Amino acid sequence: MKFDWANDWPVFVEAFWQTIYIVALALGIGGAIGLVLGLVLYTTRRGGLLENRYVFTALNVLVNFVRPIPFVIFITAVGPLTIALTGSRIGTDAFIVPAAIMASFATSRIVEQNLVALDPGVIEAARSMGASPLRIIFTVIIPEALAPLILGYTFLFVAVVDMSALAGIVGGGGLGNFALTQGYQRFDWVVTYVTVLVIVVLVQLVQFLGNYLARKVLRR
Repeated sequence: MKFDWANDWPVFVEAFWQTIYIVALALGIGGAIGLVLGLVLYTTRRGGLLENRYVFTALNVLVNFVRPIPFVIFITAVGPLTIALTGSRIGTDAFIVPAAIMASFATSRIVEQNLVALDPGVIEAARSMGASPLRIIFTVIIPEALAPLILGYTFLFVAVVDMSALAGIVGGGGLGNFALTQGYQRFDWVVTYVTVLVIVVLVQLVQFLGNYLARKVLRR
């Protein structure tokens, strides 16, 4: 078999942009919410800037509860919420809801782990100068952890691309669904290999960009 440019190319292009759309929205929404959740986890833990064991325990348990759930099961579990938000549980927009939620919890743990590695002395110095907690978060904590956070979000991008491969389960399209329906199910291995190659190149480009930005931040 060979790649049928006349028939496969238009479908491939549509699938590619569906993947970009899914990843961009899921990563954008999940990344923003996850950053907030991660900051809450970090600042409310014992000895944190806003220490509150009740908030920390509740959020920590929630994150630990959601993260281990296999994503294919999670899609079904949040079906009622997906319908409430999008009016349907089928389609690209419907898939973004569980993808964004799962990305949020994954991001929260990535953010927390990177912030925990910060030198406590830097934060204590800011507190001793009378800086408010909000000011410390935005002028000390985030800038100090920016490079590892960039690398963390780069890793998250790869994870969301992996999740997007399951979009076909709910009729969401994407490259994963294209490889399955146009390649695997038709025994057209060339289509499958082309799709895999495009995904690998996409991930490598983002990884290169993430590494470059992290190095730039570290050299400031």
